[in-house]
Amino acid sequence: MIYLVTGGSGFIGSHLVEQLLRNGHSVINIDNFDDFYSYQVKIKNTLESIDKISDFEFSDKEADIQRLISLSHSDKYSLYYQDIRDKKGLENIFRSHPIDMVIHLAALAGVRPSIERPLEYEEVNVRGTMNLWELCKDFGIKKFVCASSSSVYGNNEKTPFAETDNVDNPISPYAATKKSGEILGHVYHTLYHIDMIQLRFFTVYGPRQRPDLAIHKFTKLISEGIEIPFYGDGTTARDYTYIDDIIDGIIKSVFYLETHSDVYEVINLGESQVVTLTEMVAALEDALKMTAHRKILPMQPGDVTKTNADITKARTLIGYKPDTDFQNGIKKFVEWFLRKRQ
Repeated sequence: MIYLVTGGSGFIGSHLVEQLLRNGHSVINIDNFDDFYSYQVKIKNTLESIDKISDFEFSDKEADIQRLISLSHSDKYSLYYQDIRDKKGLENIFRSHPIDMVIHLAALAGVRPSIERPLEYEEVNVRGTMNLWELCKDFGIKKFVCASSSSVYGNNEKTPFAETDNVDNPISPYAATKKSGEILGHVYHTLYHIDMIQLRFFTVYGPRQRPDLAIHKFTKLISEGIEIPFYGDGTTARDYTYIDDIIDGIIKSVFYLETHSDVYEVINLGESQVVTLTEMVAALEDALKMTAHRKILPMQPGDVTKTNADITKARTLIGYKPDTDFQNGIKKFVEWFLRKRQ
């Protein structure tokens, strides 16, 4: 199979690319190496995902990415430095490869930044995604996996969150763009018979996690003896999901699409284990054998108070079975962080 993966140099994407290649498939990776966080992190992710670890000498962003493209190209893997907002550029890629399925992970991420840059989030997460669907329609590609987010639930009062719950009340532009993607995806399924699974990810963590996300950021600050920004009273809670379990859920969704027709499904991928902010910091302190210094701050606009996935549908429909509890996941992450820091 030939899979086009958008955002394949990011945190989740690079792990997915690695697994697809390991399973013997071909991968076309589209990534724009956005400055949301260091492009150098994405280059390292890419090299790890294709098992080409090397002492990459960084110099200039454009030159570095072109060198990465040359270094990474093989019969099974192609990398394109491409923005999904550029439909013409995407069309050239679609025209060059016989694509069996699109796995769309690329997005502008982050709740708080979306409040500051809502129009840019709409351009990337809505218009960029529609560009991909338009090209799937034009090129006859009938299988599509799309990354949604637990943020669509907003401050849902019912827990755990089920796919049948009302999600009409997002509290950030980011969440609204993800819900828009689910709705528009249903349109393309209905009109053009594109089989589709929308995966609502619940707070993914693990090796290669983005450095701006809480677990990675807190680990770095605690290890350096620097205060961590501690928002609220510590009772906010998340359903943290380890990266290996997320990848397992994506792969099983891919298999389901390959073996079924007339599919449009929204599926939660979580760990079904709720961890408070206080508990998360305590787990990091234990794994690092260090004490965190907290800078108490008010809750941030757009942040939800709790997420908790009902994964009954994922278990039943695709055979999803997360098996990494939070304590073990944090230990694995901290081991990776300390190893990479050496």
